[in-house]
Amino acid sequence: MLVGIHIADGASQPMRALGEVRIVAGVGIPGDRYAEKRGTYSPRHHIDRQVTLMEQETLEALARDHGIELAAHEHRRNLTTRGVPLNHLVGRYFRVGECVLYGGRLNVPCRYLEELLNKKVFKLLINRSGLNARVIVDGTVRTGDVILPLDPANIDSNTRAANEAHALEAPPEVW
Repeated sequence: MLVGIHIADGASQPMRALGEVRIVAGVGIPGDRYAEKRGTYSPRHHIDRQVTLMEQETLEALARDHGIELAAHEHRRNLTTRGVPLNHLVGRYFRVGECVLYGGRLNVPCRYLEELLNKKVFKLLINRSGLNARVIVDGTVRTGDVILPLDPANIDSNTRAANEAHALEAPPEVW
């Protein structure tokens, strides 16, 4: 389930919570720093960074196991989920609200986040830093939307072929 939606106007800018947002295929979320090419890593643009997702369970584990409170607006991902194992969505199509996304690659934690928040989360987020996704089909997403894997056979064949022309890439080792 989608439990949070956040965007930032630019690099290092505070994340703003939204109840719903329109997401555009091939772009991401209009107004968000990466869709507008104003993010910290925009010069290293990657097709899989159109929308980013993070598990609420990761935030809870940081608090429970390490005493580090990381709020949904602090993790710097666009969509916060609950009950969805994001690592399992790499290389898979899935629906969020009206949108179809494609799990491109696992997100890699960055030292920039530690500096911005002044919280030691880099090592703790290795393999739990969320998912970078491509937007395959436009649509609106709302908090409370269910997130469901999709059978690729149910995706328009031209849309699927255009997406799959971009091979999956391994994430960078460290930012």
